[in-house]
Amino acid sequence: MNRPADTQKINDHLRLRLQDRGLMLDSLMDNLDGLVYCCLPDEHWTMVFVSSGCKQLTGYSPQDLLFNRVTSYENITHPDDRESVRNKISDAIREHERFNIEYRIIQADGTLCWVWERGVAIYDDLDVVVAIEGFIQDISQKKDHEQALSDAEIRYRSIFENAIEGIFQTSLSGQYLDANPALARIYGHESVKDMMSDLVNIQTQLYVDPGRRDEFRMLMDLHGKVQNFESQVYRKDGEIIWISENARTVKNDAGEVLYYEGTVEDITERRTFEAQIQHQATHDSLTGLPNRYLLEDRLQQSINFAERYHTRLAVAFVDLDQFKHINDSLGHDAGDTLLLTISERLSALVRDSDTVVRLGGDEFVILLTSIQKNDYVTHTMKRVLDAISQPVMLNGLEFRISCSIGISIYPEDATQANVLLKNADTAMYKAKQSGRNNFQYYTHKLNAILQERMDIERKLRNATKREELILYYQPKVDIEDNRVNGAEALIRWVPEAGTMISPARFIPIAEETGLIEEIGDWVLNTACLQSHVFLKKFGRPILVSINISPRQFQRKGLAQHIAEIITRTGADPQYIELEITESTLADDIGTFISTLHELKAIGVKLAIDDFGTGYSSMTYLKDFPIDRLKIDQGFVYNLEQTPANSAILKAIVTLGHNLGLKVIAEGVETEFQRDFLRDIGCDELQGYLFSKPIEVNDFMNLVLKATH
Repeated sequence: MNRPADTQKINDHLRLRLQDRGLMLDSLMDNLDGLVYCCLPDEHWTMVFVSSGCKQLTGYSPQDLLFNRVTSYENITHPDDRESVRNKISDAIREHERFNIEYRIIQADGTLCWVWERGVAIYDDLDVVVAIEGFIQDISQKKDHEQALSDAEIRYRSIFENAIEGIFQTSLSGQYLDANPALARIYGHESVKDMMSDLVNIQTQLYVDPGRRDEFRMLMDLHGKVQNFESQVYRKDGEIIWISENARTVKNDAGEVLYYEGTVEDITERRTFEAQIQHQATHDSLTGLPNRYLLEDRLQQSINFAERYHTRLAVAFVDLDQFKHINDSLGHDAGDTLLLTISERLSALVRDSDTVVRLGGDEFVILLTSIQKNDYVTHTMKRVLDAISQPVMLNGLEFRISCSIGISIYPEDATQANVLLKNADTAMYKAKQSGRNNFQYYTHKLNAILQERMDIERKLRNATKREELILYYQPKVDIEDNRVNGAEALIRWVPEAGTMISPARFIPIAEETGLIEEIGDWVLNTACLQSHVFLKKFGRPILVSINISPRQFQRKGLAQHIAEIITRTGADPQYIELEITESTLADDIGTFISTLHELKAIGVKLAIDDFGTGYSSMTYLKDFPIDRLKIDQGFVYNLEQTPANSAILKAIVTLGHNLGLKVIAEGVETEFQRDFLRDIGCDELQGYLFSKPIEVNDFMNLVLKATH
């Protein structure tokens, strides 16, 4: 410890030094984001000068630390770091060097804070250390970022090492830079090190056809990626296998390609199976498609495969609607041309593992194998309908035809090939009866459903004329104060002398038959008129949301048509919101975006309904001129027992807010769901917790009651 005389001498020395520099540095130090200090090299790091940045950094005022009045700097240094800090500073002083150190301090409120300190010792004329000057800065955010990067690297490495698919990085010239154990196993090597030492030239040592590497590089140069790039390769023991590669180029900031990275899957079994099927093939003489004989064989083979690997398959029976008329009026040559065109279009729509068959005449069968969900079948059938409806030139004239499709699924509908075909044929007749140019799935209650459907369709055609349609309104409320901000207009149908028919039963029929356009016009007209009534009744706007079906959305001139309805009803477009279901995006994103902009131009609000369940692309979402994301109720329902949905809900809310959108959750039924949604920042809710859909008078009474 210093003697009193020594301390006085030191203090005099320091005071003189500080006076000389003080005026020049005061302003600078006040604006620094950190703590400037001068301390004694004693056991407490006794502070003799502390800048105003002390408070923000430590939570203590400068007066608290000066001469250890309230606490010492040694005391706020984390106990586990004190010895290390002292040793590093002592080493620097001994070597007459500056020091830079990172360590932790405990702030006045107990918070742990990482700091970076840099400083230098001050010597007197006798080369004795009299003080230390330095600067201390908060680096907690930097440390958190470093930790996050470290955690992410650990997670990535775990995925990399334990993945079932092979993962690789290669140089442009064909050497492995990195790979995972799965890739080594696929190629028959004991380890990654063994594989990388053996395979020094991928082009000549791996591919059976060395030209495949050139094709791989050409596709990379052209597209920056390859998808499902299938090739034959050699394993270490000389065995030839089939692989499928998905890869991309990795570039630096200057756009220069650094290396390739991607995945490898062993598809030998699938390719072998396809080769066996193809070997047995016989084909239709006109179209070149597999014929009925091959269909029976291939369908049975596919059933066996599906049974063994617990997958599913679909049989789609396709019948052309206007073929007989064209064949009879234009002749068989024109009919043959049409059949050739249709066969080419159908073949272009399916995967290599699927099959298009011509049974004869104007009948085709599409066999879809290894399907996981009916969504794929539905999407494919929509594409079939669209492809067949495209114009075709016959005898110099343009013709358009449609088709009717029936679908049966293995194993739900049948497990035998002939029964699957029969059921698909039955479902096709249902499609014929449903107005043609559509597809239908087979069900075991098909006859009863067909009858019910025909009855509903017959009654629905007169529903608007008989004034059997009504609108219910379900409130949309602010999640913070339960203020009713809007309402979703929901159609209900009460036939004469009958009970209410659920929209789930009649809306699909309206879609299939085209009646949805007439019904949709009625909904738009009624809701717009009601919007005007709400404004007068409440003295404030109530945003009325109206659902636009996919078929309505595809209507030419949709924006102009809606604008005319709004003008005719006297509604203010800014108080009208159109809800578009996410599945509408599936067909043509370019047209979808263009239509959205046309609708936005007339002044209405736009919302994406059922968000999270359809085909929306994150790449294009930022380009949609929408105002709201409406979270599908499937993510909210039973949230208490489905905690995995919590992360999805948080992500959707964050995504919506980052895009400047309001986020509303539907299907909210419990206080737990409401509280969780409020805590994650959801803006509005809709659901039975507040109100089910109700008639317009009840809705207005509810709003007035909530207002008072």
